[in-house]
Amino acid sequence: MKLKNLFNLTDEQLKYGDIDIDNIQIDSRKCNANSIFVCIKGYVTDGHKYIPQAIANGTRAFLIQDTDCVRPACPDAVYAPVLDTRSAIGPLCTILYGDPSAKLSLIGITGTKGKTTTSYLLRSIYTHAGIQCGLIGTMFNIIGENKIPAVRTTPEACDIQQMLCQMLECDSKACIMEVSSQGLALSRVGGLKFKTAAFTNLSPDHIGENEHANMEEYADAKAKLFTMCKNAIINVDNSYSSKMIESARKSKEKVVIYTLSTDIDKCADFTAINIQKHPDRVEYDVLKRDEGTVLSHVTVPIPGLFTVYNSLTAFIAAYIEGIDTDSICRGLADVFVPGKAETVPTGRDFSVLIDYAHNPDSIANIIDTVKEYAKRTVILFGCGGDRNRPRALMGKTAGEHADFTIITSDNPRSEDPLSICRDIEEGIKETNGKYICIVDRRQAIEYAICNAQPGDVIILAGKGHETEQIFKDHTIHFDERQVVAQALEKRKINEDNA
Repeated sequence: MKLKNLFNLTDEQLKYGDIDIDNIQIDSRKCNANSIFVCIKGYVTDGHKYIPQAIANGTRAFLIQDTDCVRPACPDAVYAPVLDTRSAIGPLCTILYGDPSAKLSLIGITGTKGKTTTSYLLRSIYTHAGIQCGLIGTMFNIIGENKIPAVRTTPEACDIQQMLCQMLECDSKACIMEVSSQGLALSRVGGLKFKTAAFTNLSPDHIGENEHANMEEYADAKAKLFTMCKNAIINVDNSYSSKMIESARKSKEKVVIYTLSTDIDKCADFTAINIQKHPDRVEYDVLKRDEGTVLSHVTVPIPGLFTVYNSLTAFIAAYIEGIDTDSICRGLADVFVPGKAETVPTGRDFSVLIDYAHNPDSIANIIDTVKEYAKRTVILFGCGGDRNRPRALMGKTAGEHADFTIITSDNPRSEDPLSICRDIEEGIKETNGKYICIVDRRQAIEYAICNAQPGDVIILAGKGHETEQIFKDHTIHFDERQVVAQALEKRKINEDNA
């Protein structure tokens, strides 16, 4: 596309000639002669500082918001000023890449917890319905048959648009996207046309420096998604649902509300009834309340009440998309979500679960789910460094809910692992919970396995699908499934030598 058409520039502004543009960049190192370099003022640095590097790479087109920025001598460069480059980049990408989201059924899922599981459940439904479907999320971005490890939950706007184009090239008809509060606050989803948006829940998380100042700001960010969609699906059981409903009802074609409450006075369109919780699955019936009709009996091979919420969200999203209930039920029954209540075979009289739980609510949820069938619940977890996590509260939550806690390291990044463990320990000390602190995560898992008792369920929380551990100056391979297998072998050797 010509720069003149993209920016709606005059001939005078392009007196040195028009430019063919085929990519938009926010990283000057990736720029070339056919790039627009968007100068973003971020938390850490100011993109305007990197204009010289972009010019050295051949770039001559710049989207700026600081008109006083020092520009190097480059007479043929074009500078297009806007009030906010972050807000402008999404719509600009939409024009350049031909508005790919309008050609897909784009479904956005937002909430503190449940985004990843719900997205996998929904994609499984599409697969069983024979519909090619892409995915953009926390663990992986899936385009056709390619599964690409994700860098962040919601990518930058230009990356999203490129992925959507690639999905269309793979004959995808739909895309399911996890939409984070940061993705919304930083306009990464600007310019996208969501057909449906779903709200799972909201709980204290992502509050702190460089994220959200408080829960209201956090909720406001989430609510933005419901000003960008045609259809809204909202969990009314969460206390922040009213804010989402208020945003959704301003201009939406359809607002669908769901609940697990059997209170007939509670305003909702769908609910789950006859809920049965098992160690390895949940079952329930989906009731369409306005008709008093049971649509389907659902089985999902992931334990816990939170699975009922997540799968009901996926059911409704698929249902309003017109997918038949048989395909929906088959998709929900035949799903695997890496690192979400994932059972690791032990061949022993105790169990091991890997779960991505990394905040107080999710830790409480997985422990309480396991307690329904475990003789003793043991949770092993840490907190990621350089992240806003309520560490003491996580420790307190574990102490109040689990029978035994092993405090260890997660991804310490630039922080001291021992210091992070001490922060968690401050919270567990407020309880009567039994615990031990073993900073090295491999040693902590070995301790859990070698000291496991009959009927124990050991929950390895926090890393889930991840297969690396990130330290200040290096990253190591760390797949907890392999670590568990090695620990089991070590226990066997110890027993044989006893």
